Amino acid sequence: MSHSEQPESAAARESATAFAPASVGNVAVGFDLLGHALEGIGDRVTATRIDEPVVRVTAIRGVVTDLPFDPEHNTAARAVASFRSALGLDFGIALQIDKGIALGSGLGGSAASATAALTAANALLARPLSKLELYPHALEGERAASGSLHGDNVGPQLLGGLVLATPDRMVPIPVPAGLIAVVVHPHFVLETRKAREALRGVYGLHEFVAQSEGLALVLAGCFKSDFDLIARGLRDVLIEPRRAVLIPGFMQVKRAALDAGALGASISGAGPSVFAWFADRAAAHAAGLAMAEAFANAGLASDIIVSAVANAGAHLIDP
Repeated sequence: MSHSEQPESAAARESATAFAPASVGNVAVGFDLLGHALEGIGDRVTATRIDEPVVRVTAIRGVVTDLPFDPEHNTAARAVASFRSALGLDFGIALQIDKGIALGSGLGGSAASATAALTAANALLARPLSKLELYPHALEGERAASGSLHGDNVGPQLLGGLVLATPDRMVPIPVPAGLIAVVVHPHFVLETRKAREALRGVYGLHEFVAQSEGLALVLAGCFKSDFDLIARGLRDVLIEPRRAVLIPGFMQVKRAALDAGALGASISGAGPSVFAWFADRAAAHAAGLAMAEAFANAGLASDIIVSAVANAGAHLIDP
């Protein structure tokens, strides 16, 4: 029995609104694989049943308004279109997008729109899908922004916390108690496609070995709640060297984080935001101020986000 043939229940809705958090993609060691959700900042999307069997974007509001309304190129609409087609739904869905995340910020903005839209659209079903079943549709939405399927943003946005996201599954990673992230977002746009273009070129085998070592140490440190292992592994020798030049003042910002006692620091997602992990919230706050000052010295104003790494994922909210 398809979803279009299932009897309606009290759980099905005519309209629903969902929030999806911003996220830190890659987490230095897990390019396109590892990410974690952030507190406070995120996107909201309202999904409403319509009679016409299509997915339509009817409003885009918030910190970004010049997004495409075309369902093929809008991440939220593309994700929901994939969802609707796979389920064979006999109704259409209209989307209203409220952006809280700037695009080109390295905070998973395009992914958050897709994840929030799917979470809202899912609530319109008599029998909603699991988050794992939503995952491939979120990946399809992400493809509209980056041209590739990678789950390091949509994975943690769906599940919350720290997630290892492969093309076919999401693996929650235990977060040691007290692990805090600080993210400093400079007022500077770095398009994801441009950041990915910077990765073209030849890589040495020793770079892959070093990167694999870092990922293994961070994951082992998380499972063992060992901050020393995390600190030994939390560095990016593969991607960061090629993208650092795209971010004004990056090396000074990173140095400010490390000088403040960070376990490690690197580029959040494709940049230009910079993140660092700490074992102490007060230290993270102090580091955020120092990192923002370093960006100011490079001529950029910035915003500071301090967040637990073990943060909630996408969820329904009152509109």
